[in-house]
Amino acid sequence: MPALSPTMTQGNIVKWHKAVGDQLEPGESIAEVETDKASMDFEFQEDGYLAKILLGDGTQEIPVGKPIAVYVEDKADVEAFESFTMEDAGAPAAAAAPPKEEPKEEPKETSAPAPSSEESKPESKPSSSKQPRAAGSRIIASPLAKTIALEKGISLKEITGTGPNGRIVAKDVESYKPKSTAAPSAAVSTPAPSAATAAYQDIPLTNMRKVISKRLTESKQSAPNYIISSSISVSKLLKLRASLNASSNDRYRISVNDLLIKAIAVACKRVPEANAYYLEQEGVIRQFENVDVSVAVATPTGLITPIVFNADSKGLETISKTVKDLGKRAKENKLKPEEFQGGTITISNLGMNPSVSFFTSILNPPQSAIIAIGTTEKKAVPDKGSPHGFVFDDVIQITGTFDHRTVDGAKGGEWVRALKQIVENPLELLL
Repeated sequence: MPALSPTMTQGNIVKWHKAVGDQLEPGESIAEVETDKASMDFEFQEDGYLAKILLGDGTQEIPVGKPIAVYVEDKADVEAFESFTMEDAGAPAAAAAPPKEEPKEEPKETSAPAPSSEESKPESKPSSSKQPRAAGSRIIASPLAKTIALEKGISLKEITGTGPNGRIVAKDVESYKPKSTAAPSAAVSTPAPSAATAAYQDIPLTNMRKVISKRLTESKQSAPNYIISSSISVSKLLKLRASLNASSNDRYRISVNDLLIKAIAVACKRVPEANAYYLEQEGVIRQFENVDVSVAVATPTGLITPIVFNADSKGLETISKTVKDLGKRAKENKLKPEEFQGGTITISNLGMNPSVSFFTSILNPPQSAIIAIGTTEKKAVPDKGSPHGFVFDDVIQITGTFDHRTVDGAKGGEWVRALKQIVENPLELLL
């Protein structure tokens, strides 16, 4: 299993593009692999022929580096691997170790019967104790079996090997079912009725969900964040949007989110401290000149943040088309790693949900800021020129979460003020 992204530790085989016997050429996709955040083509880099597929379509959670197929340089060698198995893939490394120690035990076992004729009872007990020795004090297992056991959290001491000399192979680990879990459940009678009446569904963790869990937990534990929120009028912004879409002749369709992405980029140019990484290992705060806005997109498998690169120098039409394309491919799991890894600041917009007026977001490390956008609401604001002394204005609640290691509170407030000024006077997007 290849490492197709920097954060990838395991992957799933979605579909093989090649069959046994097919010729392989450098740069050609031989399979579709699901990584931690996207489905990607596995482009093979050698000349040869596919001799055996070890793990088929739909195989889940394959560790990086685990054999998934066999290729040969000569087509004539393909037939030799017809009966090749996953156990065979791990056998060479394991076969070198046991033979040296096995002969030491074999003579002891063969020599035991000789004295047993004279001392039958004393020797019969030691000989029987030596039988489970390979599965007890000294465990013989293939490298693949050890890997699977480690991943599943299974102790090899509990498994009986079916391989040569009691050697534990992969199928022994995969077919192992703990005996201890069945007995307690049968013995303890009181919790059984409550468990039987509780309806639930176990949803397997996807690679993406595991990565989200890991990264956001690290963010909450390591980044001393704080939030700043502000009510911002978007009446002029909405009028600008309506005017642009009315004159587009169906060439584009600008959304409020597109305008806010541009506004965030402009605010970052004015207050660059928020457009930075905190890199403790390097001992630096890396402040970026370009603004790459990560856009939070909800997908069936989890949240992903495709990036609008150089949003500060892009026009609204380009931003709009880029966001639509990235969002579509994100939901189809077709993004490339470089399209969602990186970014200098993130926008998370729940404004399409009319019931969400305010929320906060978790930092996307190593970024220093993430901006949460609520829905548009009508609010009464004072107006001396109105007969009633007030008018209704379109307002949204924008909340920034900042990393205090990079952005001091005063700078965070300055950044929010800059964004408010730009959104409430949208012609400043042209400056």
